[in-house]
Amino acid sequence: MTVESNSTYQIVGFHFKVSFLNLPTVKEVDVRFQSVGGMNVEVEKETVKEGGENRFEHSIPGRRKYTSLTLKRGILTPEHSGLTQWCQDAFQNMVITPVGKVNIELLNENHDVLMQWELSHVWPVSWKVGELNAEQGSVLIETLELNYNYFKLVTVNP
Repeated sequence: MTVESNSTYQIVGFHFKVSFLNLPTVKEVDVRFQSVGGMNVEVEKETVKEGGENRFEHSIPGRRKYTSLTLKRGILTPEHSGLTQWCQDAFQNMVITPVGKVNIELLNENHDVLMQWELSHVWPVSWKVGELNAEQGSVLIETLELNYNYFKLVTVNP
């Protein structure tokens, strides 16, 4: 059964790609991830006490607060990944160069973009390598945590 983009059918979240704009990528591997998480925003609230009336406090909207983006994938050697080189520069050489834009695209079965989120001013916060275990034959997973200023949902033309 084929679902068209103008359908009200619920969208699945397992077919996606992540593109780092202005990051030297060696191959197409830098867009493939096992999972993406942390696209969260909340509005902080500020409390204002009512003047002359001590019984009341009013909550008003404050600044937006964004959480860190978390990306997981099978680990790649630096010569095969511009993203790994970028993280290596940040954590080993302390050369932190923010990427202007990162696009996260949710794709349909034909690899067409259904939804797209654009993250602004992205830089690495942490880089974790999974457990090495001689008793398991699983893929070694790296986890990248990235800071960003904000994200927005971008309108996709059908």
